[in-house]
Amino acid sequence: MPDQPKAILEQILQKLGFAVTVVEHQLEEGLLLEIQTDDPGRLIGRQGQTLADLQYITNRIIFRQDPTQSKVMVDVGTYRTQGRESLVKKARDAAEKVRRWGDIIELEPLSSFDRRIIHSILRDDPTIEVHSVEVEGSDKKAMIFRPKSK
Repeated sequence: MPDQPKAILEQILQKLGFAVTVVEHQLEEGLLLEIQTDDPGRLIGRQGQTLADLQYITNRIIFRQDPTQSKVMVDVGTYRTQGRESLVKKARDAAEKVRRWGDIIELEPLSSFDRRIIHSILRDDPTIEVHSVEVEGSDKKAMIFRPKSK
């Protein structure tokens, strides 16, 4: 029987020497594991990189134990939640500009996690196409919004 995502994250953090509490939240997109700690900065890291790495490792372990398990989101305090809200607003604003003016809009290079969020919120929009494109010299991809061909 595979370990539960919460238990996996707690084991990782314990082995790294962090005394934290992990709380599960069920969201529309899946499971959110919120880390509660007195020192969130160490777990967030520079530009959220440590948090992104924790999430990646947790998901890799989960997937290895059960390939059918959906991905989990890991957050410290409200770092990702606030970032997600900002990202959703930016994507909706770009989509509205495309609808209104018919222009092609490009967002800055984003991580695969952030691109997945944008794709999921605009996937059912009948008027907008969203594509990820390579950015030279980066492991991130930019997102292109354009009017959907009729």
